[in-house]
Amino acid sequence: MKINPYLIFNGDCKAAFTFYAQCLQGQIEMLMSFGESPAREQIPAHCHDRVMHTRLSVGDQVIMGSDTTPDRPTQGFHGCSVSLNVSSASEAERVFAALADQGSIQMPLEATFWAERFGMLVDRFGVPWMVNCEKTQ
Repeated sequence: MKINPYLIFNGDCKAAFTFYAQCLQGQIEMLMSFGESPAREQIPAHCHDRVMHTRLSVGDQVIMGSDTTPDRPTQGFHGCSVSLNVSSASEAERVFAALADQGSIQMPLEATFWAERFGMLVDRFGVPWMVNCEKTQ
């Protein structure tokens, strides 16, 4: 069993996942709009360019997402974060800086009592992230 984050956006899913693919050095394996789907006829034409489903692979991990339709807007991301655990301080610094571009840093990336590096941010799309590089035991 794997537990995978599924992020729902109000129309900027494609831009977000393109950004995440760059930041996380991953690959978008699937991206289908509502207009490309079998449900096309049930969706208003002004929503056809919104993402019905996307899947980004990063190593053996996956993050997925979609857009919602304007009649069912999301209220943003509250009460959870996407947590990234990386293997080196340099990778933590690279990923944190990339995701923080045009976002807001909630806790600067720094050494803590449990981690070589840990930091929290909200990216330009409003998604909260935690970046963690544990100390070598």
